[in-house]
Amino acid sequence: MSLKQKISVRFFNDSEVRAVWDEQNAKWWFSVLDIVGILNEEGDYTKVRNYWKYLKARLKREKNELVSATTQLKLIAADGKKYNTDMLDSDGVTALAKNFPNNRSMKFLDWFLYSDTSIDGQSKKKAYTLFESNLIDEFETGTTKGLQQIHAYLFGGLYDFAGQIREKSISKGGYSFVYAQHLKTTLQQIDQMPKTNFEEIIEKYISMNKAHPFMEGNGRSTRLWLDLMLKKQLKKCVDWSKISKANYMNAMIISTVDSSVLLQLIQTALTTKINDREMYMKGIDYSYYYEENN
Repeated sequence: MSLKQKISVRFFNDSEVRAVWDEQNAKWWFSVLDIVGILNEEGDYTKVRNYWKYLKARLKREKNELVSATTQLKLIAADGKKYNTDMLDSDGVTALAKNFPNNRSMKFLDWFLYSDTSIDGQSKKKAYTLFESNLIDEFETGTTKGLQQIHAYLFGGLYDFAGQIREKSISKGGYSFVYAQHLKTTLQQIDQMPKTNFEEIIEKYISMNKAHPFMEGNGRSTRLWLDLMLKKQLKKCVDWSKISKANYMNAMIISTVDSSVLLQLIQTALTTKINDREMYMKGIDYSYYYEENN
């Protein structure tokens, strides 16, 4: 099967479900091992693989068509290399889930079959197309205007304030962002901040996070804004899949008084794969995941 590699990562109870887009047949293929691990409530890769081997043999004996419905595609393993792994399409995943206890499979299927028409769901699709269209490369880098361009694209038609600087003061978790009456001056100051090296870029990113210029959608927009600066100035970007949600959120909270934790966290996740489609798509998945239930 000839596939255009578009990788997506979904999250079920903080567990990854990896998927690959099949351009020819216009559908997603999902990692069987990821799903078996979730349905078996098992985090040990070897045990998951062995259970799938056992289940596959049993299904073959029963002449179940599910096994013949699997295909093998390459996914990146923990060692950073790509290996062939069994994949199923949406119908196959549904059939697979029925081989597990109802209390697990029904909860999983409720999540898996849910059609995300939420603002975040629609915005995430727009974020994907930013890469496909190359429009992201036309945005200003490291300026408030560039951030507004990103926000306007991600949330255009979803929020009536897409791309517009807020005129109200906001707070989150007890932390007050820059007051509305000071926001214009603060953003002008951020625009003047240098971005010639990694430390300067992160300080600029932290300052923009403290400003929080939009009513909603700041984190998702600003992470793309950060990656654009890193890409242009350093020929690098962040592999967000290497940064856990808990570590990222903690580092961002601490960054309001101490930038060193965030600096170290992001530095360890830098990659030179700045034009890699898979890296970008996974980055979007993680970026939106960070915002869930926050």
